[in-house]
Amino acid sequence: MLARKRSIFVLMGLWVIAACSSTEKVQVVEYSHSKIQYEGRIDTTKSGAAVLYWSGTSIKMNFEGESIAAIMQDEEGDNYFNVIVDNEEPFILRPDTIKKSYPLASGLSKGKHTIEVFKRTEWDRGKTLFYGFNIAGSATVLPKPLPKKRKIEFYGNSITAGNAVEDTSGADLSDSTYTNNYRSYARLTAKHFDAEYRCICRSGIGITISWFPLTMPELYDRLDPEDPTSTWDFSKYTPDIVVINLMQNDSWLVGMPDHAEFKAKFGTQPPTEEFIVDAYAQFVRNIRKEYPKAHIVCMLGNMDVTDKGSKWPGYVERAVGAINDPKIYTHFVPYKNTPGHPNIAEQKELSQSLIQFIEGHIAW
Repeated sequence: MLARKRSIFVLMGLWVIAACSSTEKVQVVEYSHSKIQYEGRIDTTKSGAAVLYWSGTSIKMNFEGESIAAIMQDEEGDNYFNVIVDNEEPFILRPDTIKKSYPLASGLSKGKHTIEVFKRTEWDRGKTLFYGFNIAGSATVLPKPLPKKRKIEFYGNSITAGNAVEDTSGADLSDSTYTNNYRSYARLTAKHFDAEYRCICRSGIGITISWFPLTMPELYDRLDPEDPTSTWDFSKYTPDIVVINLMQNDSWLVGMPDHAEFKAKFGTQPPTEEFIVDAYAQFVRNIRKEYPKAHIVCMLGNMDVTDKGSKWPGYVERAVGAINDPKIYTHFVPYKNTPGHPNIAEQKELSQSLIQFIEGHIAW
């Protein structure tokens, strides 16, 4: 599948290069153009470009023209993007570490077209700079679509990121080639409700402990996830629903006293149940402080944190009960009972479960 998509990209690139080599005038649409639509925590205040960090961030534009290209530069060359032209099947773009123009489509018919560039990969693969679009052939930038009526935001780990979702080998490979937030339950749920989408996630992250030094309570309020001085302005985006799907990594690491992060966070003694419950409750309170009117779904699943006999759903229930807020809910998706991360079908099952829960419990 990836080889086929890359072949499509190469062919389209050849077509567009040919088109742009003519004498047709090319309209440059700077990243700061008012008719470009961004979704996600994106920084447009520095570098003379829009800086993309987080999974699921996207760039959209309506336009007229015969061909379109994007000017981009990646920090490490290890990020992948889905490119969607006129809502057709996505193909993959992997920007290089050199700033250059990447052909996206050519031979387009007259009339309105849409372009979306969607970040599949996680912020640990480095940031990406987007400088703008080039349109050729009777080029016109069209107005943005009307704002969506619903907004949803996710806080999660590798499940939410879509880690290894496209690995069909059974090896559960976490290479960025196989990660695709576009196929995660989070993006599928937002699509179902036609909601504006935000995703704050990182594979391996937890509430009390992660597989690396940062935890979600230390990270959730950043614009640049790698910069401790970078602060996100929560007033820029107010979701109707927040979904928190964390604790899978905590459930493993609190039982690994020899792990470096266990020693760094807890010393020699594992955390008590009260500590875990209180830490989770405090994180939910932090989210409630930023979004006083939002519905908050405290979700677990579908990896082994919800396996039969797991104590972790009980911890979440206790934390939510202690907060005593009628707009904060729990939703647990049963263990998928297969190895590794959720595959494409299991991500769809997660989405269907969450959609049914929201439809049955939340009016928005």
